[in-house]
Amino acid sequence: ENLEGPELLVCIRNQDETEFRNFIVWLEDQKIRHYKIEDRGNLRNIPSSGWPKSFEQYLQDVNCPFTVEERQESVDWLLGLAVRLEYGDNVEKYKNCPPATATETEKPSDPLIHLDSSNPDFKAGVLGLASLLKIQRHDDYLVMLKAIRILIQERLTPEAIAKASQSKEGLPVALDKHILGFDTGDATLNEAAQILRLLHIEDLRDLQTRINEAIVAVQAVIADPKTDHRLGKVGR
Repeated sequence: ENLEGPELLVCIRNQDETEFRNFIVWLEDQKIRHYKIEDRGNLRNIPSSGWPKSFEQYLQDVNCPFTVEERQESVDWLLGLAVRLEYGDNVEKYKNCPPATATETEKPSDPLIHLDSSNPDFKAGVLGLASLLKIQRHDDYLVMLKAIRILIQERLTPEAIAKASQSKEGLPVALDKHILGFDTGDATLNEAAQILRLLHIEDLRDLQTRINEAIVAVQAVIADPKTDHRLGKVGR
């Protein structure tokens, strides 16, 4: 409770690291189970300074294409492996789930399915675009290309850029007139918490507005003329 500045930041980072290691151990214990139980000791020794080496060896043993330095990519790959193994262990449970396929009337055509994802030039181009757009790497290059396409469509089209560039005018807010409800012990943190609370309230108001609009739209569709007060009378 008495930590401040750099000491607090180190504590938070250490906590994040501990949670990450616990997550990897849970994946191995509960889903992947590549090691025998007696061989998981090094991976389970979370406080050990040698844990990163054990994790590196684990990635090699499960044939992960990413390294310990590529943490996000390796975690994404391990999650995919866990899902595949979970399905393999419960085929009867999952095989009857209806596939999410397009209907006959839609028949979408995806030009990406005709690309040769094993072509070295294709891989180099996708990696270059992913690095430029700061998109997380994936072992499937077609998945990365789809992510690039989505980002470009949603953020880089002329319409999206024009919308993002529109400035929003707001009213000045006096923070000292808003009660936070608790005290962090630091004036700067108190102000930051007040700002976050106000932003959260604004989001809730926007959500409520959208809900009200949806309710009105539904009522306009399903309104019963016999009980619609706007008609001025009841019945015929």
